[in-house]
Amino acid sequence: MTTYDLFGGAVTVAAPAGLIDASNFRQVPDTQEVLLSPDSDISLIVEILQQVGEGATQAALDAAVRYHFDSLAHDNDAKQSHIDWVEAQDGGDGESTHPALLGGTQRVCKFGKEALEDTVYVWVAVVRVPSKGIDVVLSVNSPNAPRDGDAIFRTAAKSLRIIDYGLFAA
Repeated sequence: MTTYDLFGGAVTVAAPAGLIDASNFRQVPDTQEVLLSPDSDISLIVEILQQVGEGATQAALDAAVRYHFDSLAHDNDAKQSHIDWVEAQDGGDGESTHPALLGGTQRVCKFGKEALEDTVYVWVAVVRVPSKGIDVVLSVNSPNAPRDGDAIFRTAAKSLRIIDYGLFAA
């Protein structure tokens, strides 16, 4: 595993060595970092998004991680999506110290062609920063390797650290 500096070092995450920064060959929004595996279809994405809902209670974090999964399904034009599991711990009124985690699947069309529909395994973690009104959303996508994707996701979610809160607007 390697520690990747994201957003100019303001956020770090551990993931397999050798991942490629997608911004080296395609446009990536300023609020997003995308790392791609050179030898599989696994991708790891970290996004800075506006907080959905209020608070860091278990129920609020559960709802937030579900919302972000559903938002990804919408953005991916998924024909179907299914949540397999959710883990959210109560963060009370303060910052969430443990990310809310979710694993599920989405049925998406490959290359926009209806006949080439794939099941993509999708994992989502949400780290809530209520003082800044931000959700830091980590997602791992894997069309072919659910076990590898799950291992990468759990390592990344456990290691995700916000180093510089100045990254977020007040």
